[in-house]
Amino acid sequence: MPYTYDYPRPALTADILLLGIAQDQTAHLLLIERKHPPFAGCWALPGGFMDEQEPIETTAMRELKEETGLEGVPLYQWRTYSTPGRDPRGRVVSVVFIGGCLIEQHPTVAADDAAALRWWSLHALPAMAFDHGQIVREAFDYLRQLSESSLQYLYPALAVHRHSWLKSIR
Repeated sequence: MPYTYDYPRPALTADILLLGIAQDQTAHLLLIERKHPPFAGCWALPGGFMDEQEPIETTAMRELKEETGLEGVPLYQWRTYSTPGRDPRGRVVSVVFIGGCLIEQHPTVAADDAAALRWWSLHALPAMAFDHGQIVREAFDYLRQLSESSLQYLYPALAVHRHSWLKSIR
């Protein structure tokens, strides 16, 4: 169906903030090293552009698999970022998803747009591409404020290891 209206059409992306718990119960954040401009060589949240015929939830799962090899990790839609100028390629709106997993049970491999990937300690996060540093800070602020029952209801995969990652982001 052709578009028949004269309004701008921003691109839509899904970005994934994935917390991982290591065997020693320390919390980490999965980041990819970008392979392509803009920000080639910089660290970023996994994610990418929505295909025209897919829902944004499918985009998040597809991008996570394409860039990291991860499948079957529960992802929860959290917040939308739409500030003009946040992406030098043009008008981009990002829907951020939050998830959690046990690192040893979910092996990763850098692929597609990711030159490399790494589970970063929450105490030593690098500078990030786009506005991803802001997204991470705001997500941590949000997660800190949730009661245990709210966390269990909204993000059951994170609630299981709440104390491990929560003490890391305090």
